[in-house]
Amino acid sequence: MPKAKGKNRRQKYSYNLNRKRLYRSARRRAAPRIACSHIRHAWDPTKSVAQNLAEMGLAEDPNKAVPIPKKKLGMEVESSGWEQGKKIVRKPYVVNEMEYEASLPEKKSNTLSRDLIDYVRYMIQNHGENYKEMARDEKNYYQDTPKQIKRKINVYKNFYPEEYKDFIASLKQEKMDVQ
Repeated sequence: MPKAKGKNRRQKYSYNLNRKRLYRSARRRAAPRIACSHIRHAWDPTKSVAQNLAEMGLAEDPNKAVPIPKKKLGMEVESSGWEQGKKIVRKPYVVNEMEYEASLPEKKSNTLSRDLIDYVRYMIQNHGENYKEMARDEKNYYQDTPKQIKRKINVYKNFYPEEYKDFIASLKQEKMDVQ
């Protein structure tokens, strides 16, 4: 198949083109990446970062917002950064929503794998508190030492205390039923 004419020719460098200005203007137009959804929804792309944050009642520079008091010869000089340039907060709901979200209790996200839970329950069910016997068990695929098994059982106790108590109670109930 024949090549298109002019494709194999070398591109000429344009010396008159100011690439710095092109790059700067492209960067200026790009909106900042905002992680908080409340700020993202209230953001006005036509305004600067400082103007947007001031409208929401947020500080652009934390060092200016909460200045460190200067001490002079044992005397404290207090100056508040907010009194110098008080700005009108037009979007107070952003700060209120962020404060409400921060006040919510944090959910526990760390859990144990289902395999580890089954492994620990099997070991306790068959061997009780005998860790040396657990280490010799055929289901001990990773060849855990008695101390490692004990540590895994303690992790399970700490993560699921109610579940562990119920499991131990059911084991005691089974022993009574067998006798």
